[in-house]
Amino acid sequence: MKTKISFVVVLMVGILSWSCNKTDNLKTPQAQVSLKSALTQGVQQLTTAVSAITTSTGYQVVTGPADLMTKDAVVSPFDTITRTILLADIAGIYDYKAVLFRRGFMPVMRFFNKVADTTVMVVRLPEEKIKGSRSLLHYAASDTLLANNYQITVTDYQFIFNHSTGTTYQMASKTKIKGIEAGVFKIQSSHNKTTGYHFASEFDFPNGYITKCYYTPGDTAISVYAISDGTKTLYEEKYTAIKTSTSNRHREKEFSLTIGDVMIVRQLGHTQASLDSAKVYVAGVLQTKAKVEIVDKATGTPPVDDVDKCVSNKQRELKITFDDGTSKTFTELAGSVITDISSLFASLRQANFGTAIVDWIAWDIYYKKI
Repeated sequence: MKTKISFVVVLMVGILSWSCNKTDNLKTPQAQVSLKSALTQGVQQLTTAVSAITTSTGYQVVTGPADLMTKDAVVSPFDTITRTILLADIAGIYDYKAVLFRRGFMPVMRFFNKVADTTVMVVRLPEEKIKGSRSLLHYAASDTLLANNYQITVTDYQFIFNHSTGTTYQMASKTKIKGIEAGVFKIQSSHNKTTGYHFASEFDFPNGYITKCYYTPGDTAISVYAISDGTKTLYEEKYTAIKTSTSNRHREKEFSLTIGDVMIVRQLGHTQASLDSAKVYVAGVLQTKAKVEIVDKATGTPPVDDVDKCVSNKQRELKITFDDGTSKTFTELAGSVITDISSLFASLRQANFGTAIVDWIAWDIYYKKI
C-alpha cells in the first residue's frame, strides 16, 4: 500500500514539474527585449567599439595621410607581357636611409636600402616620414637624427599586371609603431577589363576588433561593410543589386543592416517588380508592430549605376518607428558614430596607408633601383 502511495506522489510531482516547465517555456517569448532596447544596446556596443578603434594606435595606420599615394603600374600600350612581382622578389629587410648614388651621369637619391635577407619583407622607417609622399621621398639634413621606429612586415604580396587585361593585387602586412603592435592589414583587388573592379580589405586591431570592406561587380553586385568583436557582429551592412535582362543598370535586390541583435532587411517582392517593405527582427523574431522607412539621400548628380547605396557611405537613411509609436532616424540614434564609421570605411576602401610604401619599394626593386 505504501509503495502505491509513493508511486502516486512521485507521479504527481512529475506532472507538476512538467507543467511548470511548460508554463515557463510559454512565458519566454514575452520576456523578449523590445526593439528600442535592443537597438539602443546595439548602438552602445558599436559606439564602445568605434571609440576603442579610433583611439588605438592602429587607427593612426588606417587613416594615414591622404597624400601618401601608392605607385601605379606604368606599362606601355605596346607592352603585351604579363609582369609579376611576388613576395619572394621583394623579400628582405629594408631600412630608411637617404643615400646618393649615380646612375650613369645622373645623381639619384635612394631612400630604402636592403640590409639583410629574410623570407618576408620588413620595412623600417621613421614615424615622422609617414606624413605624406612629399615627406617620405624628400631628404632633409635632420633625417639623420630620426629613428626607424615604424615597421611594416609584409607576409603576402602579389602584383600581376598586363596592359590588355588589367591588374591583380593582394597583400597582407602587420605594422608596429615604436614597438607597439598596431594591427594586421589584408587587401585583395583587381581591375579587369572583362570582369570589372573587385575589392576586399580587412584590418584586424590588436584589441580584437575587426573591420571589413568588400565589393564585387557583375550581374549581381554586392557591397559589404562590417565591424565585429571576434566572432560577434557589431555592425554589418550589405547591399545587393542585380541587372535584369531588360536593363543595363543595376537595381536593388536586397538591403540589410545588422546592429547587435537587431536586423533590418528589405528584399524584392515575389513579382520582382518592386521592393517589399523593410522588416525588423530582434534576435531572429519578427517585430510586427515596428516600421522602418528607407530613404535614399540626394547626393547631387545621380550616379550612372547604383551599386552601393548604404548608410556607411552616407547615401541612405533609416527612419524607425517603434512599438510605442515614437520615431527616430538611425543617425539620431547612433549620433557621431556614423561619421566615425564612414571615415573608417572610406580609409579601408582607399587603402593608401597599406600599399603606398610597400609598392614604392617593390617597383624600385623591379626596376633594379635597389
